[in-house]
Order: sequence, then C-alpha cells, then structure tokens
Amino acid sequence: MDSALTVSGGIDNSAGKAWFSNDRFGMFIHFGLYALAARHEWVQHREEISPEAYAKYFENFDPDLYDPKEWARRAREAGMKYVVLTAKHHEGFCLWDSKFTDYKATNTPYGKDLLKPYVEAFRAEGLKVGFYYSLIDWHHPQFPIDGIHPLRNHPDALEMNKSRDVSKYAEYMHNQVRELLTGFGEISVIWFDFSYPKREYRGMPGKGRADWQSEELIGLVRELQPNIIVGDRLDLPTDGNFPKDLATPEQYTPRIAPTSNGKPVRWEVCHTFSGSWGYHRDENTWKDAGQLINILIDTVALGGNLLMNVGPTARGTFDKRAVTALETYGEWLTVNGRSIYGAGPSQYQAPAGTRFTQKGNRLYLHLQTWPFRHVHIEGLGRKVKYAQLLHDASEIHWLDPDAEVDSNIGVAVGDGILTLELPVLKPDVVTPVVELILKD
Repeated sequence: MDSALTVSGGIDNSAGKAWFSNDRFGMFIHFGLYALAARHEWVQHREEISPEAYAKYFENFDPDLYDPKEWARRAREAGMKYVVLTAKHHEGFCLWDSKFTDYKATNTPYGKDLLKPYVEAFRAEGLKVGFYYSLIDWHHPQFPIDGIHPLRNHPDALEMNKSRDVSKYAEYMHNQVRELLTGFGEISVIWFDFSYPKREYRGMPGKGRADWQSEELIGLVRELQPNIIVGDRLDLPTDGNFPKDLATPEQYTPRIAPTSNGKPVRWEVCHTFSGSWGYHRDENTWKDAGQLINILIDTVALGGNLLMNVGPTARGTFDKRAVTALETYGEWLTVNGRSIYGAGPSQYQAPAGTRFTQKGNRLYLHLQTWPFRHVHIEGLGRKVKYAQLLHDASEIHWLDPDAEVDSNIGVAVGDGILTLELPVLKPDVVTPVVELILKD
C-alpha cells in the first residue's frame, strides 16, 4: 500500500531536476572577507564600514589552510548530497578569477582561485555543485547606495548616487553569471540573493527586477544551464510566465509546505548552525543535536529540502563547533537515512511529538518526544505488517485490537488505531525512528 502524498502538481520534475527531492539534504557555505572580521557576514552593513576601511580584510585575506577536499569529505560524511558556496556575497568580493573585477581572491595574499578546486573536490565526493551569487554589491562603484548599503547614512549619499548607474552594474552582474555558468561545468543550483523593491530609505529606493534586469538574467541562466535549479529571489513577475523553480524560506521551518499560485512548489529551507551565516567567533546560540536533527525531519515531513550552513574560518577551516554539528548529522543519517532520502510527506496524521515521512509502503515515525511505553496512531489499525526501530532493526510490537484488557491496567486500542509498544528507556539515538511496513 503506497499512501505517500504526491506533491508534484506544479513542480518541474524533469530528469535534470528530479534528483533534488530525492537528495533532501545539502550544505550551504558562506565564505568571504567577512570571515576575517569574524562577527557576521553582514558586518560591513551593521557597522557601516566604508569600502576604504573594509579594504583591510582584502589586504589580509589568506586562507592558507583551505582544503576543499576536506570540506567535501566532511559534507559527504554528514550525509549531504549537494553543496552551494557563496561565489560572491553582498560585500562584492569574488572567490574566483573573474575577468570583470580586481576585487577577487587571486589579488589577495592568498593569490589563488578558490572556486575551481571547490567544484572539483565536491564532485569527486559525489555531491552536486551549486553557487550562491549576491545580487547586491557594496563594493561596485556603479551600485547605487540604498537602505542596506554600508554608506546609507553618509551625508552625501544622495549626491554620490548621481554618478552611479545601476544598469552598468547589471551588465557587470550578468557578465559574472555567464562566467560562473560557463567556466565550471554543470552547475546544479544557483542562489541569487536578494531583492527588496519596497525598502525605501531616506529617498533611496530598494532594488528589484528592473534593477537586476531579472527577466533577461533568468533567460541567460536557462540558456547556459537548462537543468539548473534557480532560487526565487530575483523578484520575477508572478504572471505565470516565470514559474517558481525553488522557494527558499530562511531560518524557520514553515508550518505548511510553500505553494506558488496555489500549486505545490519545489522548496528548500536554509538554516545555520548558530545565528550567523559567516564565521562568527563569539556567537554562542549554536543548535543542539536534537534541534539539528529535528529541523531536517520537520522539513522532509513537509516535502522540502534542508540546506544547512557552515561558515569557515579565515584560515579556510571548519571550526570544532561546526565539525561536531556535521558529525551529529552523519551519525544519525548513517542509521536513519532511509527515512529521509527519497522520502516525503505522508497522508497519515502523526501523533503529537512525532513526524511522519514516507517512501512507498514504508512509513517512518520520528519520535521527537519519547513517550512512555505506548504511542497511538489513528488510521493505521490493521494496516501494518511489520514494525521495527530503524537504527538497529529491532522489532517493535503493537497491541492486539481484539484482545480483552483489564479495565484498570490494560491499554485499550481504539477502532482504527495502531498502538505501538515501546521500550521504557529511550534508545541512545538523537531522534529514534520506527519503520512501519504497510500491508499491500
């Protein structure tokens, strides 16, 4: 019996994109000059640092311990199936040897292209490769100052904008996107970030599709990489001519699966291990093991993917806190990955404190809150032929719905209910999973 929900109604699941909903789990990497500041990737915005003052990070950028093979190995061992790296973040610094700017890794003390070895290393570990590209650029001289620009409160901001032409910046941006999509082989995902057309500040407008020339940009992307999955932050028209390819909720798990014009849409939630995307030395709101695992479960149970972020240090390494978090995922997915990869929502209603995912006739009950002895599941009475804890394949019994029970100490099974008998002690697994094999 296959009761997994079908959610592909509005989703392009052509052969080149079908991998996405099977893989379910990817790595986001935020790496740039902000790693030297070590206090959030928006440090230039937050502290209103001028380009001249920010130059010290460019002049000292030297990730001498950068080993993309190590990054890729860590990602694979964590159970991640694809990766997205910030080729350029809002600061405007480029990790590759772009011919359209001098503000790039090859002109720093490090002196080398960071993207090519990244692509090669992750592909060698079997992961699909993606790029993040910021639509915003606080370094480019033609990018008009606006409400999120570091110079937004400069007394001469409006006057300075008179010599800035966003169309010239858009040309630069399109040229760089062409470089990224022609110089590194097949690219599976591109994340454009982000549009804010309604954020007016001190007479300076925000930016959206007209500034980015988004319709032309998406056409270029489709021409160069027909199978690429494109994030939804280009502020494209919603007239039906530009179907949403990937919805991208950030730093929260939706209550229900996102839709576009009332139809299901491919989606991916992105999260951080802590409160920062870039390396933040002193940030201390790191998620515990239960939060890490349950974010993944909650997402897949609604039919989405999780893109979990790592912010490498300025030396080019993953710090110990990030490594521990990655190992948490790896250990759990090694024994419970069957409930995640290729799985998705189920039509069955999970009891409180639990989540269902389903793949074919296998239903996975994720026990996010460990109950005492029993868990009661409505709608599954007499529909299950076998049950086991997934991490060790140990059998789980359920109560006979027809058995007579003592009125004081017996557990009565309601009509149509499956009542599983669980160990009193929670297994030594972050979130235990019961695999229910349904009858045909």
